[in-house]
Amino acid sequence: MKLLLIYRLARVFLHLAIGMTKSLLVFPWLDAQGRNRRIRAWARQLLAICGVHVELRQSGQAALERVMVVANHVSWLDIFVIDAVHPCRFVAKSEIRSWPILGWLAARAGTIFISRGSKRDLRKIFQGLVDKLQAGERIGFFPEGTTAAQGQLLPFHANLFEAAIDARVPVQPFAVSYVDADGKPHPTVDYIDDMTFAESLVAILCGPPVTARLVCLAPIDSAGQHRRELALAARSAVAAALNIT
Repeated sequence: MKLLLIYRLARVFLHLAIGMTKSLLVFPWLDAQGRNRRIRAWARQLLAICGVHVELRQSGQAALERVMVVANHVSWLDIFVIDAVHPCRFVAKSEIRSWPILGWLAARAGTIFISRGSKRDLRKIFQGLVDKLQAGERIGFFPEGTTAAQGQLLPFHANLFEAAIDARVPVQPFAVSYVDADGKPHPTVDYIDDMTFAESLVAILCGPPVTARLVCLAPIDSAGQHRRELALAARSAVAAALNIT
C-alpha cells in the first residue's frame, strides 16, 4: 500500500509540474479556446491519476458558453470535475492561493480570489465579474461558500448572483456527487471540518475508485430576477438533482 501511494503521489506531482511548465511556456501564446482545451485535458488527466472517473448527466439544455456556473461544494475535486467537462474561471476563497503548487496553478488558470467575509473585496471584483461575463467568459462559483458532506446542501449565498443579472446571462446549475462501485456516496471524498488538503489527497489516492457524477441542469434566466430568487431557484434545482429535501 505504501509503495502504491508513493507511486500515485509521484504521478500527481509530476502532473502538477507539467501543468506549471505549460502554464508558463504555452498559455501566454494561446487564445481562450486553446487555454480551455488544455485546462480540460489537464483536469481529466489529474482526475484519472487520482482514480476519479467523471460521468456527465444532462438534465435539460446542454451547458451554455456565456453563463454563470454554480454548483454544490463537496471537495477540492469539484473544480477539476467541472473543468474536465466545461472549463470555467472560478471564484474561490483567497486561502486557496496559498496552497502549494495548486494555488499557483489556480491563479495561472485565471481563478478570481476573494477574501471570505470581505465586503470591500466583493465590491472590488463584482464589476470585473460582470465585464467578464459580458465578454463571453464562463464564470463559476460555489454559492454555499464552503464544503459540505454529501447528503447535505447548505444555503446558497446570493451576493454573486447579482453579477449574472447585471451581465444579463443565465445561471447554469450543476449538481456534483461522488459514488463508489455500488453507487453509494464515496467514503473518502468529503473535504470537511479540519481535514487538510494533504490528508484528503492521501485518502483519495489510497481509497477505491471514484465516480464523479456531474449533472448539468437547465439554465435559469436571470432577466427580471432578484439575486435571492436566483439563488433559491439554483439551490432548489441542485437539491432536486441530489435528492436532498
